[in-house]
Amino acid sequence: MQYIVLDMEWNQPWPGSHAAKKVLPVEIHGEIIQIGAVRMLEDGSIADEFQVLVRPKYYKKLNSRVAKLTGIKDSQLKESGLPFPDALQRFRDWIGGDCTFLTWGFDDITVLEDNILLHDGEPDWITSWYNVQMFFNEQIGGGTAQKALATAMGMLNIEPTRQAHDALGDAYHTALVCKRLDLRRGVAEYHRSLRAHEDGFHGNPPEGCISKSVFHGFEDKAEAMSAMNDLKSHCPQCGQPMSNGAWINQEGRRYMTMASCPEHGRYLIRMRLHKEKDGTTRISRLIYEGASDAAKRYDELSKTKKSRYRSRWGKNESEQ
Repeated sequence: MQYIVLDMEWNQPWPGSHAAKKVLPVEIHGEIIQIGAVRMLEDGSIADEFQVLVRPKYYKKLNSRVAKLTGIKDSQLKESGLPFPDALQRFRDWIGGDCTFLTWGFDDITVLEDNILLHDGEPDWITSWYNVQMFFNEQIGGGTAQKALATAMGMLNIEPTRQAHDALGDAYHTALVCKRLDLRRGVAEYHRSLRAHEDGFHGNPPEGCISKSVFHGFEDKAEAMSAMNDLKSHCPQCGQPMSNGAWINQEGRRYMTMASCPEHGRYLIRMRLHKEKDGTTRISRLIYEGASDAAKRYDELSKTKKSRYRSRWGKNESEQ
């Protein structure tokens, strides 16, 4: 048995930009620009490392916030980056056979699978993977909230020796955390950990959810909401743009709205705003089937909101 501790960096177009309006063959959460990995053996020892830059095909211009965070430049990707199929084949050759993937977070495997499908491949070889944040919470961190890698390292008194937000650097630091964990126990307890952790925006997608996207780097809530208002939703079936309705505010910095496709009906859009350690705002955005329980909840709240509005309007009218 070998564990492949995986981390990736990916590019996202700025919401509302020309690139963001492209309709791709497959809906993706981001286009991979760097893959980093560390091979761990069952005894916890680190065997070797892997890293490759990937030249983007669709989002060719790096988002300025992605460039600032990772330190990667457009010129590096053009000069040294491999086309994704070549980079993926090199990665698979390095893996060499069956493995269990370990990641810090839920997004890396989803983004990898998206990119494989985008390039007409099949991700069916990815059969075993775990988010070791769940292992960490069960064994050391406590609670159900996702903890940043730097936070986990601090709790374990692990000094960083590699660059953060570098795919190989983050994979290496994740491997150091993994060495302090009981991986067999983590695997055995994983499904219970997921059930305790899921809140509709983390873990396996909740019932009725058919798509999840994550956007990073907004200065504040106002900029995040403006970007989401500008961002067109696309029908998951035909790819046609759908206009969002008004957002309904919920507790915990959550919002939801309804979008509709003339041919395939309506879809619920939900999002949640998260404050990052660097002060910026991150958005988790999910799309649900129109017949889902979440969509029914939207209908209930929408009716309540309209009822309250009519009540206030009637009262004002009677007072005149």
